[in-house]
Amino acid sequence: MIQQKSKKASRGRTPEGEPNPIDVHVGNRIRLRRTILGLSQEKLASMLGLTFQQVQKYERGSNRVGASRLWDIGNVLNVPINFFFEDMNENVAAQSPRVFSSPEAEPLRLEENSADIDMDPMKRQETLELVKAYYRINNRKTAKILFDLVIAMSKSNIIQKQDMEDE
Repeated sequence: MIQQKSKKASRGRTPEGEPNPIDVHVGNRIRLRRTILGLSQEKLASMLGLTFQQVQKYERGSNRVGASRLWDIGNVLNVPINFFFEDMNENVAAQSPRVFSSPEAEPLRLEENSADIDMDPMKRQETLELVKAYYRINNRKTAKILFDLVIAMSKSNIIQKQDMEDE
C-alpha cells in the first residue's frame, strides 16, 4: 500500500513537509521583537491567551500564524504587520505556498537588493545586545540622556562626513 503524505505537508509547507521558509521568517521576526522588548515566551503567551508552547511553535515556523493572530501579535508587540515581513530575502520569498501548489506560478521578486539585507543593522547581534542593555537601564531619565547622546553623536558623524566631502 502506498503511504499518503499527511494533510499537514500540503498546508503551506514545502514539498518535503518542512515548515515554509516564510513562516520561519515570520517566527524569527516575532522572536526578535519579543527579545528586544525583554519578554519571555511565557509572558508573550500570557498576553496573547496562548500557551508558551504555541509561541515556541510560531517562532520556529512549525505552526503557521493566522492573520487574526498575527494582528494580535503585532498589537501586543507594538509593531505594524509589515514588520513581520521586513528583511525577507528573495530565496525565502520565492518559496510561497502558491509557488509549490502551482507549477506555472512565478515567484514574486523583492525590490530590495540582497547586499542591502546583509548590511541591515537589525540583523546584527551587536544591535540586539545594545537594545537589551538600553532597556536594562532602570533609571529612565538616564536612559533618555543616553538615547539623546547617541542621536547627537550620529548627527555629528554625518556632519563630519559632509565636511570631509566638501574639502
